[in-house]
Amino acid sequence: MTAEDRPASPPLTERQEARRRRILHASAQLAGRGGFDAVQMREVAEAAGVALGTLYRYFPSKIHLLVATMQDQLQHMHTTLRKRPPAGETSAERVAETLMRAFRALQREPQLADAMVRALTFADRSVSPEVDTVSRLTTAIILDAMGLEHPTPQQLSAVRVIEHTWHSALITWLSGRASIAQVKIDIETVCRLIDLTAPAAPAGATSTAPTAPAGATSTAPTAPAAPKGHGAV
Repeated sequence: MTAEDRPASPPLTERQEARRRRILHASAQLAGRGGFDAVQMREVAEAAGVALGTLYRYFPSKIHLLVATMQDQLQHMHTTLRKRPPAGETSAERVAETLMRAFRALQREPQLADAMVRALTFADRSVSPEVDTVSRLTTAIILDAMGLEHPTPQQLSAVRVIEHTWHSALITWLSGRASIAQVKIDIETVCRLIDLTAPAAPAGATSTAPTAPAGATSTAPTAPAAPKGHGAV
């Protein structure tokens, strides 16, 4: 049976949800202390106070568990961002600020971040539903920052490219091949796609700015040219 054919799981009871939360907490704690290799299913079960067989019923493998841990971390980030939304003036600025806040949250626990990213990288088709949930959460976080409820196909395409860049930037930083400053530049650069995919003004729309009469010259002073060799600030 493929992941696509897998029947939907019934909702968890309150007791089952509490048990699942203990498992995810144990996973995050072990990963935070020792990274990917420190997350061993037997140790997770012991830390969470559940039988090993019970753990496997919730999460069939270590990869399933760590991808679910990333999903849980993103849900916490999403809640925090909704309570304290980004303050940028444009959509691109707000998305860049949001992703850098998420990045800094992961930066505080690099071992945990490395474990979750490695799990996403290793995930095969059996983990597709969990990986899809992580992608949907990331998309929701970006769309919230943009202030969009009904994005166009072009905007969704831009969001996907932004997600790919954010994920790649995280990998290159974790591997020591990119600095925080470079990550910030890359994120801000890719977020400019948002402006490029904004819907055009309706045909026939006119500007509300006053238009000078035909033949009239502007009385507004012309800004002096920047000295040669200096760019605009």
